[in-house]
Amino acid sequence: MRKPRVRRQRKSVLLTAGMTVMALYALLPLFWLIVNSSKTEGAVFSTFGLWFGGRFALWDNIRQVLTYQHGIFLRWLGNTLLYVAAGAGGATVLATLGGYGLARYDFPGKKAVFGVVLAAIAIPGTALAVPSFLLFSSLHLTNTPWAVIIPSLVSPFGLYLIWAYAGEAVPAELLEAARIDGASEFGIFWRISLRMLGPGVATVLLFTTVATWNNYFLPLIMLSQPRWYPLTVGLNDWNFQSITAGGQAVYNLVITGSLLTVIPIMVAFLFLQRYWRSGLAAGSVKQ
Repeated sequence: MRKPRVRRQRKSVLLTAGMTVMALYALLPLFWLIVNSSKTEGAVFSTFGLWFGGRFALWDNIRQVLTYQHGIFLRWLGNTLLYVAAGAGGATVLATLGGYGLARYDFPGKKAVFGVVLAAIAIPGTALAVPSFLLFSSLHLTNTPWAVIIPSLVSPFGLYLIWAYAGEAVPAELLEAARIDGASEFGIFWRISLRMLGPGVATVLLFTTVATWNNYFLPLIMLSQPRWYPLTVGLNDWNFQSITAGGQAVYNLVITGSLLTVIPIMVAFLFLQRYWRSGLAAGSVKQ
């Protein structure tokens, strides 16, 4: 009996060591951002990158980020919030409606729709960026928020996730009982099904929010006016300005702006985490 116990202890030690390495790998970039956001422009490259050095300038850097170029960072933040609210929120609503309908209603061509959804998941978004640009250019929608919002409304993975989740979380017997009681299809969805889909909807909202918040390539090719940039493209514009000959070096603002950019998405993740975890727990129990 001693050998299995020793093996379990070794396995536990290896798992702990592996998780520690993964945690350090995930947290090291955030630590680097925090450390270098506290440095002045001159100290960013003249001191050791993984530890504090020089004058503590975090608050001064934050002030400069919010006021540099007439406070355009706040404009980029507002644009990003708009794209997330309209794009990610709309994608979650459409994925919830479509996924629930595909899971709980039978209609001709349902298998074909399933194949189309799987194919859409397999196609990377970058492969559709240029065709999307040509389409929106012909519609004269480039350099407008619609060029970013409308493509963000499509979430094949979110649709598939709700489809799979609704098939297990919403019992068909409960829906049939509601129909017998005279409830309308919309009433069944709004009062019964939507509450059961809560963890799945929160998970889709989390994924679409992160994807829209971090979206870079699509707004890069769709937008050429800085006033419509999201934070990702705007900070890259500052970084390009720093490396361009004759441009003003603002690496400390790029780093501090990046730190300010990740804070809202971290808060959103922590807020939605309990719903996501409850959804994972619910999926481990048979109905």
